[in-house]
Amino acid sequence: MPQRASRGRNRRETSRPRDRRDPRPSSRASSSRARERGSASRPRPGRDRSPVQRPRPRLGASPEKIERILDRQPWSILDPVLLELGADVAAVRERLRVFARLVLGWNASASNLISRNDEARIVERHLYESIAPARLVRDVGASRWIDLGSGAGFPAIPLAIAGIRGSWTLVESRRTKTLFMRKTITEMELQDFVVENSRLEELVDFPAYASSFDGFISRATMRLGPTLDLAARVIAPGGSALLWKGSGLDLEMKADRSWESAWYLRERSAIGSGPVTVVQFVRKPTE
Repeated sequence: MPQRASRGRNRRETSRPRDRRDPRPSSRASSSRARERGSASRPRPGRDRSPVQRPRPRLGASPEKIERILDRQPWSILDPVLLELGADVAAVRERLRVFARLVLGWNASASNLISRNDEARIVERHLYESIAPARLVRDVGASRWIDLGSGAGFPAIPLAIAGIRGSWTLVESRRTKTLFMRKTITEMELQDFVVENSRLEELVDFPAYASSFDGFISRATMRLGPTLDLAARVIAPGGSALLWKGSGLDLEMKADRSWESAWYLRERSAIGSGPVTVVQFVRKPTE
């Protein structure tokens, strides 16, 4: 008896016609309507529709908000560096504040130049790290500088504001950042600056760049070996490369020793009590 009841129930379930009033569309109707709607109904490639992963709203370009952020910064940590350079501390600090204001304004209204978490520590994290080795940079004695991966202009623009002399070529592959640097250079009336929207790997193939510089700087970009390999192609013998490196410096130097064929290590200078160290390499004479 139970077996017969089961068979009957199965027949009734499989033979029941589909309710035509069922609001759920068939797969054929659904696909037809999707074709009619076309690509406009489909998510664009790369667009993240998850509310969890959407970027936070920007703080806005309000000058008052930016000034409040700047007012909370530890500007006095810049003073010993500027005094060591013999700079007019008040005047240079004001110029560095103008530059920081431009960075935060662009960050708020256009595109990210620095991490949003770094906005509240732009002095300590970016300005101070840029100019802390200024004495070492000055003592190199270079007059034609090239900055690889300039980003928002760190460290080249703060170094120039602090009084490091020479001509500067800033190389940055991201167009929005080169637009910012050009705008900043114009507004702040900075002299002897050229901004290249390119990769150094491409520029080194141009004869005009071969051994054309005597000073090279790069802050937290590529690994040490590839960086010095590119620098060797644009720095004249006797010139220097200064790299801002983190805690992995020693491992990078040992893991890839190819740099030793073109460079020798001259000096290391730690920045404060943090993990960042600026390392100076000198270009060996070509054979």
